[in-house]
Amino acid sequence: MSHPADPIRDFTLTALPAEFYADPYPTYRALQTHDPVHRMPDGSLFLTRHRDLDAIYKDTTRFTSDKKLEFAPKYGADSLLFQHHTTSLVFNDPPLHTLVRRLIAGALNPRAIAAMEPGLVALVDHLLDAMQARGGADLIEDFASAIPIEIIGNLLNIPHAERAPLRDWSLAILGALEPRLTARQQARGEQAVSDFLDYLRGLVAERTRHPGDPERDVLTRLIQGEAASNETLSEIELLQNCIFILNAGHETTTNLIGNGLELLLRFPDQRQRLIDDPALIKSAIEEFLRFESSNQLGNRGVAFDTELNGVSFLKGTLVTLCIGAANRDPAAFDRPDELDISRAPNRHLAFANGPHICAGLNLARLEGRIAIGRFIARFPNFAATGPATRAPRVRFRGFTHFPVTFR
Repeated sequence: MSHPADPIRDFTLTALPAEFYADPYPTYRALQTHDPVHRMPDGSLFLTRHRDLDAIYKDTTRFTSDKKLEFAPKYGADSLLFQHHTTSLVFNDPPLHTLVRRLIAGALNPRAIAAMEPGLVALVDHLLDAMQARGGADLIEDFASAIPIEIIGNLLNIPHAERAPLRDWSLAILGALEPRLTARQQARGEQAVSDFLDYLRGLVAERTRHPGDPERDVLTRLIQGEAASNETLSEIELLQNCIFILNAGHETTTNLIGNGLELLLRFPDQRQRLIDDPALIKSAIEEFLRFESSNQLGNRGVAFDTELNGVSFLKGTLVTLCIGAANRDPAAFDRPDELDISRAPNRHLAFANGPHICAGLNLARLEGRIAIGRFIARFPNFAATGPATRAPRVRFRGFTHFPVTFR
């Protein structure tokens, strides 16, 4: 007689069936129910419970974000991908993480984000006008991906004429983070880091000669460093964290907007609720983030032998944190597989938690609210003209194409 856990006993991120990418949640639920601390064939652990992820995110003593040991064999210790991912904010511990986060957060303070809203509204309305004139659109190419590229381009004060390559660079670099890495993905990622570095060296030289306002220009702030402590970033730290800012804010926000609009099609009752009560957009964004988390996976390493929630963790073990599973954990959320745009409380982990909680979370929320809120107000009866195409990725969950028409 088979055991309920049999289908997930050999679960590994490097050999996933095609249907997993369309709907990973049955697999996540089986792991959560029968094997919540799952050991994969390579010896690493895959965690799916909300309480485990929340505790690990908050504990930077026992669980490290440093990825040098993991990424050296994956990319090669002399590769540009290794240099990038082991220097960027998200894959580092203090003191580098503390300094970079402080510099970025300083330019993303509430006053600065509020000042972005009029420009964001104008951008969204311009995109909506163009789509309305055509009578239809690809929601990813024509709308969702265009918004964060412009916002991040403004944050770094990149000239508009020079923004065309940014999205492709970002997709190539993030694509190389997938658990199963092909030679083509690695080559594209390497080339993207190289091209981006070449571009940034010129941009940094120009901004050094002509600084912007450090209260709004993130690049100027990163170049100047922290005056109070007299700390500055090395050239490599500066350049690689500029790349990180694009990557962190581009794909996840694109996915938030695309996933949110797809959910409003999938759940017409919730779309009608939002049409009837536009003030629900704030809680709706949090529910979209929970239900279809833009970033599905996080990672940590075990710093020393320890125990968490009754489970032993050995020093050096690599740990994958399944955000997508934790955000549908019935122990943390009532009716976790139902979309409820008024859900409260909603303690999802889409932005992680603890010291590594996303530095740009309030900007992402603003982009989501303005984009989806104004879209649904303009096109309440939008409809798909064909199937939305999901990217075949496990780490970042979103669409590559989403054709719609406006009735």
